[in-house]
Amino acid sequence: MPLTPLDIHNKEFNKGFRGYDEDEVNEFLDQVIKDYELVLREKKELEERLEEMQERLNHFSNIEETLNKSIVIAQEAGEEVKRNAQKEAKLIIKEAEKNADRIVNESLSKARKIALEIEDLKKQSKIFRTRFKMLIEAQLDMLNTDDWDHLLEYEVDASDLILQKEEDSLA
Repeated sequence: MPLTPLDIHNKEFNKGFRGYDEDEVNEFLDQVIKDYELVLREKKELEERLEEMQERLNHFSNIEETLNKSIVIAQEAGEEVKRNAQKEAKLIIKEAEKNADRIVNESLSKARKIALEIEDLKKQSKIFRTRFKMLIEAQLDMLNTDDWDHLLEYEVDASDLILQKEEDSLA
């Protein structure tokens, strides 16, 4: 067991013949006690400080461990988000391609339908033109006939028409 300052202070030496000077020994022992108390106090302070530093080290070690775990979790979450984003992007691209194909196909179908309608309208307009031309030519032929001149040769007396009308109403 280590000596304490009190052990040193209470230590008594046997007196012998021609021993050491008692005052000198006591002064020396007082100095040793003071130095020893100082060393013990410093030791206690250093132990307390060491314990405090050890606690801080443990605290910072815990923080470091927590941060490392957080970093790993954040990296995993980041990778998961990245994978999900890539999957979603692929789905969006596939959907867009399908929509683009559908739109192109619908547009081509509409274009074909419109082209067929245009061809049908062209045919109908040719038929109409031909029939209209034939109708006008027939009307011109009727106008150019001698029947018109023949109609102008008839003379009708208005009095004869009135008498004819009265006879028809009496009958």
